[in-house]
Amino acid sequence: MRETQHHHYDILVAGGGFAGSLTALILHSQGFKVCLIEKDQHPRFAIGESSTPVADMQLRDIAVKYNLPWLYDFSRYGSWQQSHPEIVCGLKRGFSFFKHYPGKDFITDADHKNELLVAASTDDIQSDTNWLRADFDAFLVSKVKETGITYLDLTKITSGKRTPDWEFECTRPGETLAIHTAFFIDATGNGILLDQLLGVKSASDSFLTDSFAVYSHFNGVARWTDILKKACITTDDFPYDPDNSALHQILDEGWIWMLRFNDKRTSFGFALSGREQSLKGLQTDELWDIMCKKYPAINNILKDSKLAHAPGKIIQTGRLQRKIANCFGPGWAALPHTAGFVDPLFSSGIAHSLAGVQKLTVILKENFNDPESLYTDLKKYEDAVFAELKLIDRLVAGCYLTMAHFEIFNAWSMLYFAATIAYEQRLLQKKPPGYFLGADDTYITDMVQESYADLLEIIDCQQPSDEDIKRFTKLVRERIKPINTAGLLNPSFKNMYRHTAAAL
Repeated sequence: MRETQHHHYDILVAGGGFAGSLTALILHSQGFKVCLIEKDQHPRFAIGESSTPVADMQLRDIAVKYNLPWLYDFSRYGSWQQSHPEIVCGLKRGFSFFKHYPGKDFITDADHKNELLVAASTDDIQSDTNWLRADFDAFLVSKVKETGITYLDLTKITSGKRTPDWEFECTRPGETLAIHTAFFIDATGNGILLDQLLGVKSASDSFLTDSFAVYSHFNGVARWTDILKKACITTDDFPYDPDNSALHQILDEGWIWMLRFNDKRTSFGFALSGREQSLKGLQTDELWDIMCKKYPAINNILKDSKLAHAPGKIIQTGRLQRKIANCFGPGWAALPHTAGFVDPLFSSGIAHSLAGVQKLTVILKENFNDPESLYTDLKKYEDAVFAELKLIDRLVAGCYLTMAHFEIFNAWSMLYFAATIAYEQRLLQKKPPGYFLGADDTYITDMVQESYADLLEIIDCQQPSDEDIKRFTKLVRERIKPINTAGLLNPSFKNMYRHTAAAL
């Protein structure tokens, strides 16, 4: 029988993705003795790849505050390419949306009735990025090890008990470990470990959104701009090349993400409504073929593509929405992506995770030896995470309701962009960050809630009238007016927004 090896730490972090690694690095800089464990081995495939201006600001803030100067370079495409071109990423100039109709080729007009481009940067140098997570996560782990933090991969927690500190039994190839720690952070990105260890359950019944995903990485995906040119659709007045963006193809049943990387790889996936009866019970390959054949332009994008070596297959998820019953408990806490998830539609995942990393590490630094204060602040942290998920859920749910009606989708999505701009301004003005995306701002939450109620009224009609659409668009335009610094819903812009992010 192998002898169990005992190890003692202040804090154990489970999950070696970017959030877990950054949490470990920050806590180490604050003087804690930290252990980071990962059940797999880097490099390993992961999605959650699209960064945003808010995430970029958070990276810069973490880099400066915790003396991680190398991290700063990853906050913009230009500095990333200059400092670490070997770590694969992609150029992301903004959010692009193109509406497709079943059985029909993509069409639009001079007013871009089926197009929406929202720039998030003024040029490529200042641009956001798509992260090839296999590369970026592995790099962060190398920094964890370089710093002297204990890192254990291929390590699985099999049990845990707290008396009063934690003792976790772990297995890894060739050895059995007992890890003793005062505090445990779940950064695994799902609720499975908390359920296994503590019986903390996850549920989806509180969500308005109901969606699932079918996705992979591909080589040889055709450029969307080439498809448009072949169809004689001009791109001359586009604010940027939509292939260099978070490219969304909007379908009646959901949407497609297309995220390109510099090594010619593309992350391509369908996010589809779980309420779509025609898709229920289909096998992965069958579902993929049906969706591609239903939309001719999508079929053309993929017809010459091949699966990339990783993951090497098409993956179908169950329902994406989930939320754990509690974000914290005696001696433990969960990062936001472990606590819950909505949908990747607005690329909120990276920034939401980083917001949680920043909050949780401050709480532990200030209250680690004061149980009463620690409980109080962790309860506030839980309230924030759950309120943030609720806001994201309502914003995304409204989009799924409107995907068959692109004019309404266009108007509804401006609520998200307006809230994001307001939150960026809040960060730039060095105000307390508060809740992510302003989920603690009653103006924002009331605006979204009231607009959702108005949306339900017109969506209940099988075919909203032109008058309904105009009235709803006017309502949204008026509601976002106090925070609309980018001219959102200005008819003269014809759905082409050249710069919406705050001056970074």
